[in-house]
Amino acid sequence: MDTVITIGISDMKIAKKPEILATYALGSCVGICLYDVILKSGSLGHILLPLSGGAQNINKYKFADTCIPEMIKGMEKLGSNKRNLTAKIAGGASMFEISGDSTIGNIGKRNVEAVKNTLMQFQIKIIAEDVGLNYGRTVFFHLNDGSVQVKSFAKDIKIL
Repeated sequence: MDTVITIGISDMKIAKKPEILATYALGSCVGICLYDVILKSGSLGHILLPLSGGAQNINKYKFADTCIPEMIKGMEKLGSNKRNLTAKIAGGASMFEISGDSTIGNIGKRNVEAVKNTLMQFQIKIIAEDVGLNYGRTVFFHLNDGSVQVKSFAKDIKIL
C-alpha cells in the first residue's frame, strides 16, 4: 500500500512515487499540485490567501505568491527541471454567501487568480483544474502517474 502524506492548511510537501499527497477540506483555499513526469515526483501546497504583500517572517506556504516559488525550489532540489513541471489546481470555492464584491466573499476567486498568475510568471502550465463553485474539495495526488483525484461531498469523484 502506498503511503499517504497529509498536507494541512498553509502547508506544503514534496515526495516521489509511489507516495500519495493529500489535502482535505479545500474551501476557498487552493490546492496546487506540481508534477515532474520524468522523475515521477511532485509537490502539493494548500494555500489560504492570495498574496503575502511582501511581509517578512511569514509562513510562506500560506500565500500563493510565496508558496509556489518554495514548491519549485523544493522540486529543483530533488533534481527537477522547471521546464518539466506541470500544474493541476483545485479549490477556490465561494464558501460564504455575501452580497456584493466583498473581500471575504470573493477570497476563493482571488486565490485562484493569484495561483494562476504566479504559475504563469514561472511559465508552469496548468493542465487541469477543478475550481470555483460553492463546495469544498479533498485532493489525492498520485505520484505514480500524476493523477489528481478530487472528492467532494455529494459530488462525483473527478480525476484530473
